[in-house]
Amino acid sequence: MSVARVTEVISSSDKSFDDAVQAGVSRAAETLQNITGCWVKDHKCTVTDGKITDWRVTMKITFILND
Repeated sequence: MSVARVTEVISSSDKSFDDAVQAGVSRAAETLQNITGCWVKDHKCTVTDGKITDWRVTMKITFILND
């Protein structure tokens, strides 16, 4: 039997939402082991002078706890 935990991560990118998700998962993987999935809970953009300058995502990352 395994036990999972969920943690919330906010990450951003100057390229795209997809890149923000990848950056968040990659950074979380440096600290967390056994990541099994993520759920993008929210996404938003920062606009400067009529142009999108930053894509942000709030996501929940699921990982299995070690025995």
